[in-house]
Amino acid sequence: MKHQLRMYVIRPGEMKEWIDEWNTQLVPLRRRYGFEVLGAWTTDGTDGTDEKDRFVWILHYSGPKSWAEAEADYYGSPERKAISPDPARHIASQEHWLMTPAL
Repeated sequence: MKHQLRMYVIRPGEMKEWIDEWNTQLVPLRRRYGFEVLGAWTTDGTDGTDEKDRFVWILHYSGPKSWAEAEADYYGSPERKAISPDPARHIASQEHWLMTPAL
């Protein structure tokens, strides 16, 4: 069982478009390649910080392949390559961490 935390900074003013494209194009394709989205959140900056353009999600994979193999299959798929325009254009920066249960 593998989990990954993904944190994106979305380009200012593009969060709605990002979420729409992520939900309609990327999430269904991820599912076809054996991934599951455990949750997704945005930050709104109401806590006084300048973190209103953050999109955070947790991705899960429990298939027989390694994380790297499953990711390569997903990103290398004809379906992923055919998505145009690429929703990733909305991402200004990103960080990913594979996670290990602490409990």
